[in-house]
Amino acid sequence: MDISNRRPNPNFILNEPRYQGARILLGRRNFGCGSSREHAVWALQQYGIEAIIAPDFADIFQNNALKNGLLTIRLPDQVIDKLFQLTFASTQFMLSVELESQMVVDTDENTYSFELDAFRKDCLMRGVDEVDLVLLQSNKIKAYEERARISQPWLFPDTRLKTFDGDR
Repeated sequence: MDISNRRPNPNFILNEPRYQGARILLGRRNFGCGSSREHAVWALQQYGIEAIIAPDFADIFQNNALKNGLLTIRLPDQVIDKLFQLTFASTQFMLSVELESQMVVDTDENTYSFELDAFRKDCLMRGVDEVDLVLLQSNKIKAYEERARISQPWLFPDTRLKTFDGDR
């Protein structure tokens, strides 16, 4: 069925009006298990999710998430349980993430700190991925290739001696 003709499932929790526009997703243990391709991350991002908070994540999912700019935050089971209870108890409950200070803040200004690898944090803060980081070095890469072309010309097809192919 064409997606434009599909009615959203009213029983799906994220289709409830109170969750419309939510950008933070709460999850349980081993979030992302079975999602070994980037498509799971892309689907969450296309839905609008920017961060997932859970006790732990499947390794492949977490790597794919961070490489694609989706923040994964690990908080203890007890904190996750509390956040779920608060979410269900009030339609006004909200969470925010302060990436720079590595804090999750709730409506009542309770804070929960989280750990994040410095490299991944830098990438998320700057809005870059690993490919962007390589492209930022393009001048250095070009200079290296020019030096290598001179010192090792046999590695570069366009500098090899041309052979006679009979087309004169």
